Amino acid sequence: MTDHSSTLMSDMAEATRLTRAGRLAEAAALIQRSLGAAGLPGAGGTARNEIAARLEGLAGAADPRSQGYSDAQAAVLPERLRDGIDQMMRSLRTLAPALNGLAGGEGRGMPREGDPSVDRSSDGGQFVARSFSNAAGARDYKLFVPSPRPGPRPLVVMLHGCTQSPDDFAAGTRMNLLAEEEGIYVAYPRQSGRANAQRCWNWFEPADQGREMGETGIIAGLARAIATEHPIDRSRIYIAGLSAGGAAAANIARAYPDLFAAVGVHSGLAAGCARDLPSALSAMRVGAPGSEAPGGASGFGAGSVAQSLRVPTIVFHGEGDGTVSPRNAEAVLAQAGVAGLTPRSERGSSAGHSYLRTRYADEAGRVQVESWSIQGAGHAWAGGSATGSYTDPNGPDASRAMLDFFLGHSLPSRRD
Repeated sequence: MTDHSSTLMSDMAEATRLTRAGRLAEAAALIQRSLGAAGLPGAGGTARNEIAARLEGLAGAADPRSQGYSDAQAAVLPERLRDGIDQMMRSLRTLAPALNGLAGGEGRGMPREGDPSVDRSSDGGQFVARSFSNAAGARDYKLFVPSPRPGPRPLVVMLHGCTQSPDDFAAGTRMNLLAEEEGIYVAYPRQSGRANAQRCWNWFEPADQGREMGETGIIAGLARAIATEHPIDRSRIYIAGLSAGGAAAANIARAYPDLFAAVGVHSGLAAGCARDLPSALSAMRVGAPGSEAPGGASGFGAGSVAQSLRVPTIVFHGEGDGTVSPRNAEAVLAQAGVAGLTPRSERGSSAGHSYLRTRYADEAGRVQVESWSIQGAGHAWAGGSATGSYTDPNGPDASRAMLDFFLGHSLPSRRD
């Protein structure tokens, strides 16, 4: 396969990703640039004209105001553009021989029919769609694979909030951009609408809180599977989440302190603080104490691995959060064991928000817990991008702070 052919097909995959993300004008512009740069080597005039005509239609659909469409007509244009992209991809496969051997859409950078898609990330590396199943259940996920680096790399598992998706969460947190800089793998499990109608992680269900069971067992199994398939440093696997995802991350880290070296809880709740939907709603509204969670279904009983190890924890919460009470941040900190640590606080400001950052160190001076309380912030990922939902671009940068905290912690090297 020639270099220009490989680039062309990679750009087609990127255009498809942009279209699915709703960035329609960018998708059409990318395709136009890509085909112009490739020059369609060897393609006949009929083939070139057919693709050019499709591109003109896509570009027009991407800017409905320039075409004089009514609001009702404009509302259906995004779907038309998606259809146009798919049609063009099929045309490119049909025209494969003319495009210097891009046969069957099986070349590098092009997803195979029936296989999970592979997107070339604008942040570098690849963002690939995968699925995982074990005895506890199954979930789809997206995995950011950074550009190759020497040696085993860290892995961060990111759990989205209610109504979100892996792509939305990745865009909003900008975690892939930072992960590419550091050479970190990032996994984004997708909650199923069948498991929860609002696609919330079921952090309040006892069956989803314990070791080797329910969603807790699925996510832990998923992390292990990625560590087996890719060059992951088993001592540097971390987990973080937002809202319901933050509460689920707390559950999972507490159930698997032998797997996760640290946990990040953004606008979330303490592990095991609710046992059903009514208690979950109460905890969200007025806060709940950190839970030691009795033995039995939760798996946190006496003698369990979960009670024998403390998991380093970083917490972000907006003081104006009207969805999950900021009191829950205090419960997460209590559960992380700050009572036995030495706090050191500093105030700062970032892009319009003031914050109180407190680091809690052990007797050796190592920071084991970190807290960011953000004045005026609501229920949103701090310092995130407006391209994703539930984000507050007005800082501080939660993604950067979490990665810095995570990379300061590791487990003793071990083999699963």
